[in-house]
Amino acid sequence: MPYMYFNFQYLAFMLPAILLSFIAQMMVKSTYAKYSKIQNHRGLTGAMAAEQVLWGNQVPGIRFEHIRGNLTDHFDPRTNVIALSDGVYNQATIAAVGVAAHEAGHAVQHHTGYWPIRLRSALVPVTNIGANLATPLILIGFLLPVQYDFVIYLGIALYCLVVLFQVVTLPVEFNASARAIRALEQGNLLDEEELKGAKKVLRAAALTYLAATFTALLSVLYYLTIAGNRRDRS
Repeated sequence: MPYMYFNFQYLAFMLPAILLSFIAQMMVKSTYAKYSKIQNHRGLTGAMAAEQVLWGNQVPGIRFEHIRGNLTDHFDPRTNVIALSDGVYNQATIAAVGVAAHEAGHAVQHHTGYWPIRLRSALVPVTNIGANLATPLILIGFLLPVQYDFVIYLGIALYCLVVLFQVVTLPVEFNASARAIRALEQGNLLDEEELKGAKKVLRAAALTYLAATFTALLSVLYYLTIAGNRRDRS
């Protein structure tokens, strides 16, 4: 019963974040679906657009891979590979160009030494540890007597690493999109109307990162609140 009550409290507290995440996902799916049906006037595929962004920023040595899935696109700095999904790699749509240019923007960030992306890469190992240990420690702490509350706060401290990672991710993603749009505009890769569509796709994707950050922040606030209430009642 306490565990069920704990879950109910958590869901009620997190409702704004849940709603924002749902809205963000719906916006991404609908915007991407809309502009995945509209061909760009130059017939540029996602891979071709990404190559143009890299060329315009003088970034050498980047390879491309075609991967399965939908919106599974990413840049791997360890291998210098831009992986583009089925709906992006060989597709000459506005959405494909926007998404691929965004991933190329990440490659440009690494090439130029953009410090937020270096920080995010450095945070990955400790964030993985925090993400795996935080919730179990918090739950165990609530099962222990109040004098062992340090276990709860240790879990919260570890979860703060996840929050930090999400916060650092925001400028990384926004900057990659800004670099992508600037390269598409300066290279005349998309016309004015097509550029507006690409911006809408990238803005919708950015909302998912905002939702993830808000969710992480609200989770920390929730855990701190119930930990404080528990101590007050003891």
